[in-house]
Amino acid sequence: MKKQIFTTLTLLVLLFTAACSVSTGNSSTSAVAATNTTSQATQSSATASSGTTVEVTPTELDTHEAESDYTWNTSDEVNITLDGSTITASGSGVIIDGSIATIASAGSYRLSGTLNDGQIIVNSEAEAPIRLFLDGVNISNSSSAALNIEAADKVIIILAEGSQNTLTDASTYVYPSADVDEPNAALFSKDDLTIYGSGQLTVNGNFNDAIGSKDGLVIRDANIIVNALDDGIRGKDYLVVENSTLNITSGGDGLKSDNDDVDALGTIQITQSNVTISAEGDGISAEGQVEINSGTLNITTGGGSSVPLSDVSSVKGVKSTSSLLINGGTLTLDTADDSLHSDGSITINGGTLTLASGDDGIHADVSLEINDGSIDISTCYEGLESNIITINGAEIHILASDDGINGSSGSGSTQGGAQFGNIPGDPQNGGFLGIPGNGGGFEATGGSQFAMNGGYVYVNAEGDGVDVNGTGVMTGGTLLVDGPTNSGNGALDFNSFTVSGGLLVAASSAGMAMAPSADSSQPSIFVALDSPSSAGTLFSLQDENGNIVVAYAPAKPYQTVVVSSPELESNATYTILTGGSSTGAAKDGLYSDGQLSNAQTLTTVTLASTVTTVGNAGGMQMPGRTGQPGGGPRH
Repeated sequence: MKKQIFTTLTLLVLLFTAACSVSTGNSSTSAVAATNTTSQATQSSATASSGTTVEVTPTELDTHEAESDYTWNTSDEVNITLDGSTITASGSGVIIDGSIATIASAGSYRLSGTLNDGQIIVNSEAEAPIRLFLDGVNISNSSSAALNIEAADKVIIILAEGSQNTLTDASTYVYPSADVDEPNAALFSKDDLTIYGSGQLTVNGNFNDAIGSKDGLVIRDANIIVNALDDGIRGKDYLVVENSTLNITSGGDGLKSDNDDVDALGTIQITQSNVTISAEGDGISAEGQVEINSGTLNITTGGGSSVPLSDVSSVKGVKSTSSLLINGGTLTLDTADDSLHSDGSITINGGTLTLASGDDGIHADVSLEINDGSIDISTCYEGLESNIITINGAEIHILASDDGINGSSGSGSTQGGAQFGNIPGDPQNGGFLGIPGNGGGFEATGGSQFAMNGGYVYVNAEGDGVDVNGTGVMTGGTLLVDGPTNSGNGALDFNSFTVSGGLLVAASSAGMAMAPSADSSQPSIFVALDSPSSAGTLFSLQDENGNIVVAYAPAKPYQTVVVSSPELESNATYTILTGGSSTGAAKDGLYSDGQLSNAQTLTTVTLASTVTTVGNAGGMQMPGRTGQPGGGPRH
């Protein structure tokens, strides 16, 4: 951004006004009744069985909106006509100086026409709103902003029905002195600002931001196109977008709220809106809470997930320093960094999320709670990451180049391989199986927690499938894991993992394989094959009556399979089969119903304990034996 100093004039910004869409007699009234916008989202109340999550509750915003903002008398409007380099006004309240018009009084002003290298300024001490109707205006400025709201109680910009409006600022601003740095956006406001109406507004921010408010900003029932050198749309105290269409291209952040002085501010709320963002910075960035209630969001940052991540700037999809709450909507994000990120907590109560990330799909420093919705993470380094992860519902698919689900506080530690073989009953006690000469060990000592209480989760990971530097519990739902093919990672990686309900099927290589803990109340079976099976090879469990308990075809080669199911019973006998085919319907490799054919019977086993181990994968040490020292630590 470039800046010049000019010593004589205080520079102005052009304020646009649009016409009201409905007129009856001498008055026109909007259908909006939005006094003091507050969130109506449902508060999350779920609690992780393994620990308490940090609940993310809707932010109660006391905005500047009032129902009277959207009601006016058309007979009181002052018409401001723009004609090249000249400006005329039909009434009082407007001070005209060449190509600069200053609105100094409260009231309603309707702007139309083209203004070349001019500016509209709002500077009023009145404790009453100013309405600016933009009714087919095109304003540009060669040295400053197009529309500059220097002082006002609040300004409501109304985009007239059917109108096309454009505001364009300079690429270099001229300021009266070196200590002046405002305005800094093509549409700039020092006070509360509302943009409303069915017309269209295009804002070209060539100097810095396109639309910027140093107070609150509400966008309601509007259609806005933004092109910005830096941030697209910025509301410092809060940014509320409702029932609007936004198309933003920005060299910085797309949507931004950055008041970090007051806890309740710096908030972004999006409801029933269509938002498209292509940003070189973050797509949505807030110091306070981000709340997405409904609508459609398409966000690309940093060129997308295929572009190597740079340390130069933050390029996350949706980022909050405080918390992130998603109650619904359709979100499609393709991001060079995390798709969803919070320095605090994230709660997802619903919505359809399609995420492609160059780093984490969803990351929360403190806690992540998923209660409902559909989440598809097609590309990522790690899929879900937080210190506390709780899944109570939703359908989730994760394809990860490292860990699928990572519970980490950053406080884990590593230790040598012999450590694990000395733990009696190894995987039952939360250790790992070691391979002689190669089975180095890692035992996290962190306090991270994972709880799966419901929902459906499928993980395909090249690192650990589910890696928690602490404890895990599973009480319900379905968890399918296609784990790594290398010996340095496993489908499951916990200090302890207790299963009391739900269906768990985890397949992976043998090197770091792990079974649920011995104090689980639901039976599990841990099967180690003599040699790896190829991808797509069916693994099945059949009960004494010939009923199929599990039929699963992992997407990758595997040598170990862990199964825990409510259908497994202690002291009952089961047949283990591989290969063949099933007539049932498959979802993520898991078959429902159907009959087996041409499957090979490996063995039968009677479940005599909570965790029953079958087989010995070559040199792999089975539970209870001493593993041999091997390689160094892993993370």
